[in-house]
Amino acid sequence: MVLALSIPTSGCFLYPEGPKARISGVKCAFSVSSNDSAANAVGFRERPWKIADARLVLEDGSIWNAKSFGATGTQVGEVVFNTSLTGYQEILTDPSYAGQFVLMTNPHIGNTGVNFDDEESRQCFLAGLVIRSYSMSTSNWRCAETLGSYLAKRNIMGIYDVDTRAITRRLREEGSLIGVLSTEQSKSDKELLEMSQSWDIVGVDLISGVTCESSYEWVDKTGDDWDFNSDGRHGETYHVVAYDFGIKQNILRRLASFGCKITVVPSTWPASETLKMKPDGILFSNGPGDPSAVMYAVETVKELLGKVPIFGICMGHQLLGQALGGKTFKMKFGHHGGNHPVRNLRNGHVEISSQNHNYAVDPASLPDGIEVTHINLNDGTCAGLAFPAMNIMSLQYHPEASPGPHDSDSVFWDFVDLMKRVKETA
Repeated sequence: MVLALSIPTSGCFLYPEGPKARISGVKCAFSVSSNDSAANAVGFRERPWKIADARLVLEDGSIWNAKSFGATGTQVGEVVFNTSLTGYQEILTDPSYAGQFVLMTNPHIGNTGVNFDDEESRQCFLAGLVIRSYSMSTSNWRCAETLGSYLAKRNIMGIYDVDTRAITRRLREEGSLIGVLSTEQSKSDKELLEMSQSWDIVGVDLISGVTCESSYEWVDKTGDDWDFNSDGRHGETYHVVAYDFGIKQNILRRLASFGCKITVVPSTWPASETLKMKPDGILFSNGPGDPSAVMYAVETVKELLGKVPIFGICMGHQLLGQALGGKTFKMKFGHHGGNHPVRNLRNGHVEISSQNHNYAVDPASLPDGIEVTHINLNDGTCAGLAFPAMNIMSLQYHPEASPGPHDSDSVFWDFVDLMKRVKETA
């Protein structure tokens, strides 16, 4: 085999308004046989760049070729898009993404690496990560590991060099789609398509796979370097029992920073055992999936209504809606990102919020006396509830952010103030 590079012995490049640049001729040749060791020495057998080695097959029949990073294999999940510009590590460790492939609309991901301080749970629960451009090099003083290495150690698949804008547009038009991500060339496109069309996330109990196994005490507060709202806190401590439906650790940090003593319990923890603890308040946390698939949690919520002040976040908000007699429904493509505008109907303020959910409460199905306190300004869906007669408050979004803006952080003060008022009048 002869490889040759030749340039004409003389010639010139013409510029419209400049001089001619003359070049001299160059010709070179290099002969190697197919089994010559020199071929390996100069890299003729391997390309110096990665080629497409993965496929994302969606249930609508579309096939997206991509390059893989992180773990390898085949995985099925629901594809959703997240519009956050930063905070991919917090997103990766948010248990509410269990069973889902997260597509980041921000094209450049991985440049800050990962660190051990920004984890939102004990592990990554999402099914996979889909991005446009993967940064293999990192530049951040807190970086402890590259994103690819981090995912590989946690057996999470990732793909890049795929048209995330086109996929996002498809999801917005058709709604969230089930997909199969695979690096296994032995599996045909037809096999992967059949997998995507035979799997469904609706009606699946995903909470049981992310909740804690036993109760524990949480004591960590937001670090001094990161605490941005320390004004007006109570000196008194209030005991909160937090039901872990997939709780994010920053929710616990914010409650602790507002003076709460916190006991975290599993999703199946009996209401009777909670009442024996004599808590000042109860938190129903965020979590993944369909609230209608966890009726045991709805029954627990019903047993605790009106007993002590209650605060529900995300999944907790949806469970409260069902326990109060309302209905929930699956949204077209959900809310996922750190830039969702929400209006507080009580004071008229607009908050930019962090959101992650595929289900919502239907306010028309709620009984009289329940107040819709917040609405999402993008689509008008219910983003907050209150039932003063039973000392209940809830939000569909994440006031603790992480990642996201801190506009809604004062809601933790509202919950503490609710516990204070109830305790003083008891």
